[in-house]
Amino acid sequence: MALGMLFTLPGFSQDQIVGKWNASDGEAVVEMYKVKDAYYGKIIWMKDGVNADGTPKVDKHNPDESKRTKTIKGLNIVTGLKYNNGEWTDGKVYDPHSGRSYKCSVKLEGGKLKLKGKWGPFSKTQTWTRKK
Repeated sequence: MALGMLFTLPGFSQDQIVGKWNASDGEAVVEMYKVKDAYYGKIIWMKDGVNADGTPKVDKHNPDESKRTKTIKGLNIVTGLKYNNGEWTDGKVYDPHSGRSYKCSVKLEGGKLKLKGKWGPFSKTQTWTRKK
C-alpha cells in the first residue's frame, strides 16, 4: 500500500499549477489546465475586458490577421508547458498587448507561481498568486 502511494505522489505534484491564478499586475485571472502531458493557461477574467463602447476587447495585435477578431477573454496565453523535475518548461507565453510570444517556464515557490518569459538572453519573471 505505501509503495503504491510513492508511485502516485510524483504524478500528483505535476498538477500543482492547475487552477486559477491572479496575474501579478491584478489585471487578469488565468486558469491553468492540463491536456494530456502538457499544461496551458487561458484568460478567464480581465479587469478591463471591454472597450469604451461595451464591446469585448479583441486580440488586435496578433501577428496572424485571422485571429485579430478573437476576444482576449478565453485566449490561451500559456501553451505547451511540460513537467520536468519540479519545474514546467518548454512552453510559450503570449502577450496580447504586443502580439509577441516568448519561451517560458514555470516554478512554484512558496505557493506562488513564478512564470519566466525569455527572449534571447533576456528574461522577465511574473509572480502569480492562487485565486481563492
